[in-house]
Amino acid sequence: MAETADKCCCSGARSFLNREISASAAHLLFWPVFLVGLAADLWTKSLVFNWLTSRGGQQRYSIVDGFFEFVLVENRGAAWGIASDRTIPLIVISVVAVIIVFAVFLLAARRPGRNGFMRKPQAIVIFSLGLFAAGICGNLYDRLFNNGRVRDFLDFYYGDVHFPAFNIADSMLTVAVCLLILVTIFSPKPQTKDNVCE
Repeated sequence: MAETADKCCCSGARSFLNREISASAAHLLFWPVFLVGLAADLWTKSLVFNWLTSRGGQQRYSIVDGFFEFVLVENRGAAWGIASDRTIPLIVISVVAVIIVFAVFLLAARRPGRNGFMRKPQAIVIFSLGLFAAGICGNLYDRLFNNGRVRDFLDFYYGDVHFPAFNIADSMLTVAVCLLILVTIFSPKPQTKDNVCE
């Protein structure tokens, strides 16, 4: 019984993560996720930076003492400060990445039989692509219009140990990667007597 329940649970997870949608629904999902995500990233960066700056140039403000605070950090590199001051290469990489994301979306969102995969797009994949596009464009905006510096303001820490500051764009990129990993893990497998719920 327990084994059957586990199999059914896995089947349910696969069904949810691999739910297919129509081409028109893919557009109705992707574009709002992209636009709202991008707007949220740029708005929160501007809001927090302007607010902290208006407090006499205060660099940090505690939200949850000992755990979470707003900070003013401008990152000249990629994640964790990698490739610091390599603005032009980072801009080029970001532009290439966002072109690839849009190309994958447009290919996946074509009608079945015309997208090369002979199947409808998966909702979670389209949602993830929207997050990817918003996250990449959010940080690309900073690189282009903030002297190559990406604005980070979310700081989680414990004691003297701080997780690298990040922003909403970084969060969207992380969520997108995690969702695609889950889709890969729970991708459909050939039906056999062992994995069919009875």
